[in-house]
Amino acid sequence: MTDETGAGGEPEVSDSLRAFGEVVKAFRKRAGLTQETFAPEVGYSVPTVASIEQGRRFPPRDFIERAERILDAFGALRGAARHLSRQPGLASWFRQWARLEAEAVSLYTYECRLIPGLLQTEAYARTLFVNQLPPLGDGQIEAQWTARADRQRLLRERVNTAFSFILEEHLFLRRTGGTDVMRELLDHVLEIAQLRNVEVQVMPLVRESHAGLDGPMRLLETQENKWFGYCEGQESGQFIADSKVVSMLQMRYARMRSQALTLEDSLSLLQRMRGTL
Repeated sequence: MTDETGAGGEPEVSDSLRAFGEVVKAFRKRAGLTQETFAPEVGYSVPTVASIEQGRRFPPRDFIERAERILDAFGALRGAARHLSRQPGLASWFRQWARLEAEAVSLYTYECRLIPGLLQTEAYARTLFVNQLPPLGDGQIEAQWTARADRQRLLRERVNTAFSFILEEHLFLRRTGGTDVMRELLDHVLEIAQLRNVEVQVMPLVRESHAGLDGPMRLLETQENKWFGYCEGQESGQFIADSKVVSMLQMRYARMRSQALTLEDSLSLLQRMRGTL
């Protein structure tokens, strides 16, 4: 399974993330702050602060810097952050991308195999997990869904990040998980598409010219306005920093944006598909 699922093996237990979370919690309590009062100070939601303190979420760089300053942590948080190396529920090859994804100002995704993790419902995601081979244990499935749900907060929490998705029409026609699962998924995608920072386009089933025939791709822009790419196979992912290759992927993505249905036509098509279920 792709991206954050950690397909090839058991999700790794993150001792370093848990240890970092405990350090944050200790300094927060030392400062006399609750999660509810600390969250707005550091610029993140209460659930995100809780996830970081529980070791379930990799802390973004700006969180570390703000927390270090607000909690007067004597450099302890920066020091602990240097030892963070694991992220539970995420495939090892995806973690570098996930760290950048959490801070990106632009994130573009083209997918032709399945609905991207950021847009999945729990029922759709669990269908993928349950059907994975070799089979996953219950603990693995829970860890993977927790990681996926945590990443999905980016869509609503990073309101200044521009998210673009180009999805093949056949992903919705396949009805993965059955009619009820697909009905819920369509409702969810239509809801997410109403967010001001999210664009969803559908690549029609019949398309005589298509710039994405080499497969799925992701592109992101960092806060320093650097662009990176990511492409994924069955059991591996390729992080792309070469500017020439990234430029090529940007060219292909731009062409696909013009080849896909417009934003309005894409939503109309999804609404019609929803009406037939």
